Amino acid sequence: MALIRRDSPYPHWEWTDPAGGELLRVVPERGGLVTGWRSGGREVLYFDAERFADPAQSVRGGIPVLFPICGGLPGDALPLPQGTFSLPQHGFARDQSWQLEQLDDDSGVRLSLSDSCETLALYPFAFGLSLELRPEPGALAIRALIENRSTDSMPFSLGLHPYFNVSDLAAVRIEGLPERCFNHLTMADELTANQLARLAEGVDLLVRPEDERGWSQPIQLIDRGATITLRTSHPLDLVVLWSDPPRSMVCLEPWSGPRSALISGDRRLQLAPGANMALHTRYELS
Repeated sequence: MALIRRDSPYPHWEWTDPAGGELLRVVPERGGLVTGWRSGGREVLYFDAERFADPAQSVRGGIPVLFPICGGLPGDALPLPQGTFSLPQHGFARDQSWQLEQLDDDSGVRLSLSDSCETLALYPFAFGLSLELRPEPGALAIRALIENRSTDSMPFSLGLHPYFNVSDLAAVRIEGLPERCFNHLTMADELTANQLARLAEGVDLLVRPEDERGWSQPIQLIDRGATITLRTSHPLDLVVLWSDPPRSMVCLEPWSGPRSALISGDRRLQLAPGANMALHTRYELS
């Protein structure tokens, strides 16, 4: 297993497991972005390399990290006891430069981000955020660790925004979702089946676990017999489904809280000074 710097098709770091045929491509300086995941010869992630080459454009592809909010805030304003701060959609983590290292047991990589003068102007907390990515045969396990290094209680949300390759949006099926969802496009509660029927037209919806014990069954993205299974773990167990035609991709995203959670308090996570929290999620292929 090795972590090697590559210059083609764009500058990135590549982690490989020769025995299992697993591969990760990572660009730490562009938001700690995982740009590629290959498993069993299959390129799992969608990635728009042409758009990525223009730093002025937002990334479309890979696995962007959402922190310290998921979604957007009204007027991009976050009111806190320390004052009102301006946070862009999905926070700032996906725009920062991260640190990258190979895990001690060679099972994958760790990406790390901490506060800076730039982040403190947007979010007045000293923090540590790390992602451990462990590819396995036919799976990717992800562990996030959030630390509050400040002297104040720290509210936050965390999400992952993976883009998955699909052959044909019209052929994709999503199974395991509850009967109702929240449509981000209309900001209203709707029947999930009605939204899934519109996948090829573009959807943006959020669903919640059916009870406090979590999902009664895994969430599956099925594309002509190939299946991606998302297995969530509380509190990273809200699921967002997003499609953006004509791109041949579907995003199946675990979030810890809905939009505006830090304002509404709905599933807002809170860390005491000096405390930390680990969040887990896992994708499986078949």
